[in-house]
Amino acid sequence: MGNRSAADADGLLAERAPGTGGGAGGPGAAAALVGGVLLVGAVLAGNSLVCVSVAAERSLQTPTNYFIVSLAAADLLLALLVLPLFVYSEVQGGVWLLSPGLCDALMAMDVMLCTASIFNLCAISVDRFVAVAVPLRYNRQSRGGRQLLLIGATWLLSAAVAAPVLCGLNDARGRDPSVCRLEDRDYVVYSSVCSFFLPCPLMLLLYWATFRGLRRWEAARRAKLHGRAPRRPAAAAAPGPAAADADPAPDAVAPPDAVAAEPSAQARRRRRAKITGRERKAMRVLPVVVGAFLLCWTPFFVVHITRALCPACAVSPRLVSAVTWLGYVNSALNPVIYTIFNAEFRTVFRKALRLCC
Repeated sequence: MGNRSAADADGLLAERAPGTGGGAGGPGAAAALVGGVLLVGAVLAGNSLVCVSVAAERSLQTPTNYFIVSLAAADLLLALLVLPLFVYSEVQGGVWLLSPGLCDALMAMDVMLCTASIFNLCAISVDRFVAVAVPLRYNRQSRGGRQLLLIGATWLLSAAVAAPVLCGLNDARGRDPSVCRLEDRDYVVYSSVCSFFLPCPLMLLLYWATFRGLRRWEAARRAKLHGRAPRRPAAAAAPGPAAADADPAPDAVAPPDAVAAEPSAQARRRRRAKITGRERKAMRVLPVVVGAFLLCWTPFFVVHITRALCPACAVSPRLVSAVTWLGYVNSALNPVIYTIFNAEFRTVFRKALRLCC
């Protein structure tokens, strides 16, 4: 949603002794440089395409895709502000040759962007849960305002989690200027819990409740269609959640006064059903996005919080480097996931690539 070694449990870039990245100028440095350039290029190209596609294509301008754009923005900022310096440190063998102030800014951006990605995924789960739990109210009020408010809150909270680093927390006495890392182990634990270990279970719980609600709704709608189809064939077919890939927020359980609604109101409901139908399609890709995020970032947070809680535990510097790279690779995966699992994104991406080429 992409990502950043945020809760940087002991210093994303290099909580390893200087020189453990393969040595500046060696084969490890060359591999880091080539891999870093390819990764930065992939993240910039893929996530820029996502943002441009949603901005240019009206069919992609759905509430769920607003969050996807916010997730892509976090990945773009990662590629511009964090990855180049991370790759530079890797090329230097893990030695930090720049100023401590720049290291602190890098750590803060890293924490904030990773946290923003996770919080954006959580915000999507909250939005989808509300759409299923109170569908009629959600449809009446869903004009993008709620989603923009949630997105703004995710970025503000992410900045709040990262702010202590910029406020001098990382300026510890006896700090080694040749290593760029988070110096306060208590903050490592705090940021890891706030950025990953609390929001991830909440997000999974909300998705479980959302998809369970969808299954119940589809079963209720099928029963309603079988029981009432002769009396209301058109009304029963249009708004349901399973019809034409309708969204998790259909009007299949509309109150009795909706049956005798004016034609204009019926037309508005039908328009909402089409929008929510696109939302339902967009929602299918979310479990894959969340799964990829957890697969890429769980090893990072487990390794780094282990180092913070158990300083005496032996953790290989190569393992630290590997889990950090794995986390950053997630930033390039989301556009690929959208292309494979979302037909509308795939069509728009093809059009955009034809225009560029």
